[in-house]
Amino acid sequence: MIEYLSGKLASLTAATAVIDCGGVGYLLEISLNTYSAIQTQTEVRLWVHEVIREDAYQLYGFYAPAERDMFRLLLGVNGVGAATARMMLSSLSVDELTSAIVAQDDKMLKRVKGVGAKTAQRIVLELQDKVSGTALAITPATAVSRSKEEALSALVMLGFPKAAADKVLQQLDASLSVEELIKQALQKL
Repeated sequence: MIEYLSGKLASLTAATAVIDCGGVGYLLEISLNTYSAIQTQTEVRLWVHEVIREDAYQLYGFYAPAERDMFRLLLGVNGVGAATARMMLSSLSVDELTSAIVAQDDKMLKRVKGVGAKTAQRIVLELQDKVSGTALAITPATAVSRSKEEALSALVMLGFPKAAADKVLQQLDASLSVEELIKQALQKL
């Protein structure tokens, strides 16, 4: 029912954002990618997904409609709940997720905390056709280098903030090996 919320960013943590819309504060659960995108802003617009249950009314906020669309696709997979979908969108960008699904790379999906082998395979199986024919599909011009994806995952596992690691990796030559990308990124972080 709520498409988006736009207003003053009243409060922000890595997991939640409170948006003041006309004197009413809306608490939205967010991904780390959304957090990185809005952390320096005072006025924001977040695209919303609502979950209404007997015992809870939850709002999930996303910086871009494509991220919300991927969240909704993930929720449609048996065994993937809102917490897992949000964790996946915190660990990987929409482009990385789409690329992994299209390439049937369940190993990349298994790297996400809480995603096991069967769930990763189910995600690939159920979403491959859905993401390959939509706006979420990656064109060659926007495809992220596989080496950079692996280097980014390794740096995040080492404890570096995803946004900072991604920024450093974007400055490096994409033709480098994963090991070389990590070594050079560690020198700059």
